[in-house]
Amino acid sequence: MAIARDNAATLFAEGGASTLRLILCLGLAITLMVVDHHAHYLQTLRRTANLVVEPAYRLAALPADVARATRTAVVTQDQLASENRELREQLLLAQARLNRLDALLAQNERLKGLLEAQKNLGLSVQFARLVDVDLDPFRHRIVLDVGSAQGAKVGQPVIDAHGIMGQLVEVLPNTSVAMLITDPTHAIPVVIERTGLRAIAYGSGATDTLDLRDIPRSADIRSGDKLLTSGLGGRFPAGFPVGVIGDVSTDSKGMFIAATARPAAALDRSGEVLLLQEQQQPYGPPAPQEVVGPPAELAGPSPDAAPASPTPDLTPPTQDTP
Repeated sequence: MAIARDNAATLFAEGGASTLRLILCLGLAITLMVVDHHAHYLQTLRRTANLVVEPAYRLAALPADVARATRTAVVTQDQLASENRELREQLLLAQARLNRLDALLAQNERLKGLLEAQKNLGLSVQFARLVDVDLDPFRHRIVLDVGSAQGAKVGQPVIDAHGIMGQLVEVLPNTSVAMLITDPTHAIPVVIERTGLRAIAYGSGATDTLDLRDIPRSADIRSGDKLLTSGLGGRFPAGFPVGVIGDVSTDSKGMFIAATARPAAALDRSGEVLLLQEQQQPYGPPAPQEVVGPPAELAGPSPDAAPASPTPDLTPPTQDTP
């Protein structure tokens, strides 16, 4: 059976004519390439063809671009979240360090104030730190980290860098309890620095107020007057700051003056305090001074002294030889 042949002519079929057409096409292509290379005649055509073909390129590359962008977005988001978390942790740590530094600076200032107070007063003191604070309306007490083992005694005055804070009322082996001057059951003898007027400052139950009662109406007392310890009673040495007068008014009966004062000590802020050691207070006239005179052998005879009796001669008499 004969095989059917496709008689349709092709561009480059076998034969001499086809070879000639191929050579002519190649020559034409080379000529166009050379002319375009030198004169750029086909540049507009290439641009047009590029505009037509470019969407096909982009459509073909779209799946790969989407996958790459998705992977980059996920990785970038995780990286940003991790960096954000690390930055927040570093910020919190830096803030904590800054707060700690501020606390250390404040503590350093308080300690410097206490050292300056000790130096200026020239008194024997003992350093102590606050362990606990009890500031309810009916009880103003603080607990210190020194006790009988460290030499603390009941009645010792407690001061800070600004003034009187209170006194020890209970001493345990390694801790002690101090009553603040604002305790409702506390009273301290004071004197007004400007006029020398004596009064009693009572605790009011508020950490920022002292009460002065039963002051004569003729007394000279003004807002802003400074209160100092008077030394009466022998508990607090004289001359320590206690507070500053605030409001001055007449009491409910209209017979006396009542005043309030703001404590000089930082009762609600001090974390370190000083305990005053007991000071020896001289009583009575000064002791007579012993007068040292010249040695006895150099001193002359006293006018009231009896004349010295002659010393008897106990030597036996000598006999003359005949």
